[in-house]
Amino acid sequence: MAKLKTAYFCQNCGSQYSQWMGQCKNCGEWNTLVEEVVEKPSHKTPPFSKTKQHVINIIEVETSEEPRIKTPSEELNRVLGGGIVLGSVTLIGGEPGIGKSTLLLQLALKMKKKVFYVSGEESASQIKMRADRLTDVQNPNCFLFTETSLEKILHEAKKLEPDFIIIDSIQTLQSQLIESSPGTVSQIRECSNEIIKYAKENSTPVFLVGHITKDGQIAGPKVLEHMVDVVLNFDGDRNHLFRLLRANKNRFGSTSEIGIYEMISQGLKEIKNPSEILITKKFEELSGNSVAVTLEGNRPMLLEIQALVSTAVYGTPQRSSTGFDSKRLNMLLAVLEKRAGFQLGAKDVFLNITGGIKTDDPALDLAVIASVLSSNEDIAISEHFCFAGEIGLSGEIRPVAQIEQRITEAEKLGYEKIFVSNLNKIPKRKFGIKIEEVSKIEDFHERLF
Repeated sequence: MAKLKTAYFCQNCGSQYSQWMGQCKNCGEWNTLVEEVVEKPSHKTPPFSKTKQHVINIIEVETSEEPRIKTPSEELNRVLGGGIVLGSVTLIGGEPGIGKSTLLLQLALKMKKKVFYVSGEESASQIKMRADRLTDVQNPNCFLFTETSLEKILHEAKKLEPDFIIIDSIQTLQSQLIESSPGTVSQIRECSNEIIKYAKENSTPVFLVGHITKDGQIAGPKVLEHMVDVVLNFDGDRNHLFRLLRANKNRFGSTSEIGIYEMISQGLKEIKNPSEILITKKFEELSGNSVAVTLEGNRPMLLEIQALVSTAVYGTPQRSSTGFDSKRLNMLLAVLEKRAGFQLGAKDVFLNITGGIKTDDPALDLAVIASVLSSNEDIAISEHFCFAGEIGLSGEIRPVAQIEQRITEAEKLGYEKIFVSNLNKIPKRKFGIKIEEVSKIEDFHERLF
């Protein structure tokens, strides 16, 4: 009998080593190497090769638009690029309890298609209880299968011939061909290979739920994200109601779109106009509050920025931010002190983006500066003002992309004035909102207060 060949795999990043070691050289994690049996290379036919392929000139290739399945969720359709492509494999990851299973179960219950819902984490009765809570109208063609054996799942799928498959989760599946426990690198790689092969051969779209590590990365080998067609990230603060669905990879559409949901007792509710919900309806004007016009993909949104500047009680001033990059906040404070002469070195600065939203749009810089100056001088900013501009290291206010869309969104929500860079190329048409063009922080400060 031939001796089994084994190797050591890092359970955090998937790196392979010939011998055990305490620390993974690739990701730096300790005690993550596990011995697994390495499968001998087989001489099987390559997957998806039903017909003989031949070399063809790219000009001669005939193209046609990929057929898509429209889902009941407009937010999901937007993120996917217009719907689910037949034969595509989508991986969705997120923190425990964020709403991944809820989103996909709602999808299965509302779609007018034959859905095969596989769960390795919940029993059928638990799924049924959750389904009753989510909606009154349920899909009569939604079939549940609580199993972790890959071979049994594919056997039932071939018998059922569903239009759509949901697997929750990929880390719970186990193939009999691999002698290791579920969730290991070898098991995830083998199970993913077989599922993708089935999806391509039968033109059946598949959704895979993936666990994440403490760093926020999808657990398992990185090759898993390369193998699938779409990688979605479902994130948000569990202490807040809002959930954001982003595409980290999409072979059939843009990765710059975003879907916004609100978690309620009946499940996830789509947010059609997030700006109206994310902006607080204030009864009185308070210092430190401003409104930024940001852009997520092609979708303009208004966010409320709150800042609190106070005298430092301890020797070292505190710098804290929620939803905004703390390093960028430190940079903006340094620019304010060096270029504009505002003495903030001995003061604590706290910054918050309301609603639990996290964004890295540089157009928020101007609103952050406005909130910090407002709190420092204890002068309230008019609730009819909004801001869109990036701050440079020399104190200049730089232009931002798609300014017309930002101005139109602010105008639609009833704002009276928007502060932008004077270098922006604003279309020569009449807007129902006053556009205040500024060039430097000193100029901005004089016009704002």
